[in-house]
Amino acid sequence: MTEWVRIERIREHVGREVTLKGWLANRRSSGKIHFLQVRDGSGTLQCVMERKTVGDEPFARADTLPLESSVVVTGSVREDARSPMGCELSVTAFEVVAVAQDYPIGKKEHGTDFLMDHRHLWLRSRRQHAALRVRAEIVRAIRDHLDAQGFLLVDAPLLTPAACEGTSTLFETDYFGDKAYLSQSGQLYMEAAAMAFGRVYCFGPTFRAEKSKTRRHLTEFWMVEPEMAYVDLDGDMEIIEDLIVAVVARVLDRRREELKVLERDVSKLEAVRKPFPRMSYTDAVATLQAKGAAVSWGDDFGGDEETVLASVHEAPLMVHRYPADVKAFYMKRDPQDPRLALAVDVLAPEGYGEIVGGSQREDDLAALEAALDRHKLPRAAFEWYLDLRRYGSVPHSGFGIGIERTVAWICGLPHLRETIPFPRLLSRIYP
Repeated sequence: MTEWVRIERIREHVGREVTLKGWLANRRSSGKIHFLQVRDGSGTLQCVMERKTVGDEPFARADTLPLESSVVVTGSVREDARSPMGCELSVTAFEVVAVAQDYPIGKKEHGTDFLMDHRHLWLRSRRQHAALRVRAEIVRAIRDHLDAQGFLLVDAPLLTPAACEGTSTLFETDYFGDKAYLSQSGQLYMEAAAMAFGRVYCFGPTFRAEKSKTRRHLTEFWMVEPEMAYVDLDGDMEIIEDLIVAVVARVLDRRREELKVLERDVSKLEAVRKPFPRMSYTDAVATLQAKGAAVSWGDDFGGDEETVLASVHEAPLMVHRYPADVKAFYMKRDPQDPRLALAVDVLAPEGYGEIVGGSQREDDLAALEAALDRHKLPRAAFEWYLDLRRYGSVPHSGFGIGIERTVAWICGLPHLRETIPFPRLLSRIYP
């Protein structure tokens, strides 16, 4: 019995007979030879089938087999410098597991709505494979980097009794007669964990009921949220910077082939080095006004403003010390200027917008109680959060890095819908 191998490991088996289990991705014929492109999820390999070797019936069946039919192919692996895999398979046996119906996604151009309606099939395409492999590498790189820096993974709940950043963008659900909400962020829980373990992070889905149709927004997206005790805003920015540099370097090291498929200009990524440019919010407003933007001090920045600010830099831009009134209740105010929050947003270059948001957290009990009152948040739902200031409060900071926006930037994708396997948008919850 021959060994079943994955195509990504095929070069280790040159000169041996192996079995592949996958799907027919393409086919062309030349007289008595079929050239079958077989994919198995890890790669695609050309399988050369000759009539004299496999016999008339299997050869004839392969000639009419619809694309995406599932097949088992056995043969000898031989080197071929022309192949992207460096080898091909000389077929000795061919088995059809299931015959596919007419595949709806062809080589012609399809509209976005059509492709999104068939997202469950579109995932099989070469570009989607590349984007999602880069996504997986980004997630692994983030976790590896944080783990190596002494962070502990702590899972945060998805059902919460109160809002992290206001109630206007929450998905509400009944919780045995009480109101509960799908989590906007695991941050508050990570603050509790940081007081227990020092350095922690959570990784999971978050939900925002924003009625936005922009290319930068999803209603369900994934975030990694580190939280650190005894770290101020400057330390927070250094940790963010190190993480982004490590992630970009990892993707360049391990996923260049995927970036090539995506036609990504890797020189843009190779320029991402420390130190990142840093700019205060006040200076950012002056910069925008000088470029003709209709923005005043105290306004929050939208996508257009973020694009203008980041466009002159090759590395991500760190904009810090925003007006406290446009930021969340838990952010500590700047003791040098109480109008400002000790917050930072990291803006990716090339128009991809904010990929990281972070801040130093308010560690003073009275100040945090006052902030809850100002934001009209229910005190009872936050008593546990206030306990963190009652029992051993320390300066602490954290941030959230959005996986989908980071994937979009690193891959050079124009829309978040291709950065996640099954995107949830304002008008889409199928499939």
